[in-house]
Amino acid sequence: MARRDRDSGTAVHGARRRALQLTGLSASPDSGMDRSARLASRLLHAPAAFVALAEDGRQILPGMFGLSRPWAERRALPGSRTPFRTVVSSGRPLVVSDLRTDERLGNGPAVADPGMVAFAGTPLTDSDGLVLGALYVIDHAPRTWTPDELADLEDLAAACSAELRLRILSAQRRSAQKAVEAARTAAERARGEAERLEREAQTGLDHAELLLKASEELARASGVEDVRRRLHDLLGGLGKPSYVGLLVGDENELHRIPDPDDKGSLDHESLTVPADAVFPSAAAMRERRMVFVPDRGALVTGYGRDAVRFFDRLGLATVMCLPLWGSRAVLGVLVVGWAKRHEVGITERATLTAASGYIAQAVERAQYLDERISVARELQEAMLTDLPLADSVEINALYQPAADDHMIGGDWYDAYHLPSAAPGAGAPLMITVGDITGHDMHAATVMGQVRSMLRQATLDHPPYSPETALTALDAACAVLPIEAGGTLVHARLDPAPPGRPWSLTWSNAGHPPPLLRTPDGLVTLLDEHDMLFHQGLKDVARTKHRRELPPGSALLLYTDGLVERRGQDIDAAVTQLAGLLARHGNDPLPELLRRISSRMADPPPEDDVVLLALRVP
Repeated sequence: MARRDRDSGTAVHGARRRALQLTGLSASPDSGMDRSARLASRLLHAPAAFVALAEDGRQILPGMFGLSRPWAERRALPGSRTPFRTVVSSGRPLVVSDLRTDERLGNGPAVADPGMVAFAGTPLTDSDGLVLGALYVIDHAPRTWTPDELADLEDLAAACSAELRLRILSAQRRSAQKAVEAARTAAERARGEAERLEREAQTGLDHAELLLKASEELARASGVEDVRRRLHDLLGGLGKPSYVGLLVGDENELHRIPDPDDKGSLDHESLTVPADAVFPSAAAMRERRMVFVPDRGALVTGYGRDAVRFFDRLGLATVMCLPLWGSRAVLGVLVVGWAKRHEVGITERATLTAASGYIAQAVERAQYLDERISVARELQEAMLTDLPLADSVEINALYQPAADDHMIGGDWYDAYHLPSAAPGAGAPLMITVGDITGHDMHAATVMGQVRSMLRQATLDHPPYSPETALTALDAACAVLPIEAGGTLVHARLDPAPPGRPWSLTWSNAGHPPPLLRTPDGLVTLLDEHDMLFHQGLKDVARTKHRRELPPGSALLLYTDGLVERRGQDIDAAVTQLAGLLARHGNDPLPELLRRISSRMADPPPEDDVVLLALRVP
């Protein structure tokens, strides 16, 4: 009897394992299962909910809401968790108001962790009634689950089970289709000449699919390097070449574009080819025609020793070079090579020629995009003027582009002296850090306009109060057609006699809070702020704030790219930044900014970053 029970349990585990494999779910997040967990949590007003599946002594969590570390990261819990095991083994719903006192379960340590006190769970089954897991919710305090809540949980579990059954059925259908296709292929192999004709037809279809894929893939390329990255996978199935190369250039020189993902490629060693070089690629560029080298003998006979050495190092026997025709001129050359002698048929040659047309379009578009980005970068950096020389105060700034080279931001800093209030008095210093909304050429252009407008608004309104300048900027943005919007901090620093505190006055238009470090190492967030600026906002009331800066104080302004990361808490990042300023605030300012930039760069910023620091003597 015991052996039959063991055999039965083994069979159930095997069937469950096969069913779970067919669902395609694992200890990784699944959007559909996460949605079911969120809905269960919301309908039952529970702090946490799970779509849990039984897998080899543990429960995996493809659907989850509300679970804290470390289980949230692992997406799995031990299978010995008593409530879940009870639901799976019994195949019936389980409702417990307080796991710590429920006599059905005991109160072992597995019950209390992770924070389970109240529990309500319903089995998830396949079309044969096999229990695959459970949909359950928990609470961190004792509670009585209402009949309506339990009915909602049953309905959600039914929907979730239906989704699991649909996934299993789809997988089974795909498997059957593969079996049918395999049988059809085996039958076709016996058809002799008919098989050859079918293969040729299929080759033509593959080539058509390749061209369709080329048009789709290359249209998404974001730069010339990205075009190069996509080429090998794109052309790898066409004649199975050993090498795919891309050269771009002009009438004087060709430049190899190495695959950025293949650091060991020989393309990195030989980056340029003179236009008059005795190379097949240079000949294709000069003569504006396809060049085909069928074997090494033809290479030795028709081309120079440098070409022979290069292709020998690549291990190529057959090479085809196709010119890349842009809208006005030849942009470069596509090189396709095979390690063994390769006969290029008419269909394959036509397909490669057509693919080279798509590649040429992508290169032309990518070159245009790269040029625009380069111009925008130069424009943006040109607008970040040199900081004013000031014997009385230390000041330093750092600009760091986004990790993605194609992201152009509107981040900027500015600093300039104001006219002195009285003869012999030190000149006040105006400082600004801002961020224009957007990541393109328009953002960089608007940044330059707003920066100049704010300077003019400040100097036109003595006694140069920051909030007055921002009010004037708001008024200008509401009238002028420049589509300006973003955040900034505009501040005035007034000097004081030696030993006396300086005065800081600022107005914040929705920008991350500046950080002030006093000589005792204490860091304060200057978090008073108003609304951001935007041409669509009317009658925004700008306010100013004032703080005394004791001698030796350091002030840090920055843009949101320093502290914003996808999926991370911005407040935690600001706290980390404050800790760095507290520990290293006495360092020379250039070293301080480099230290902050490097420590806050994991993961790399998705946006541009500006840092501006000053220290009162």
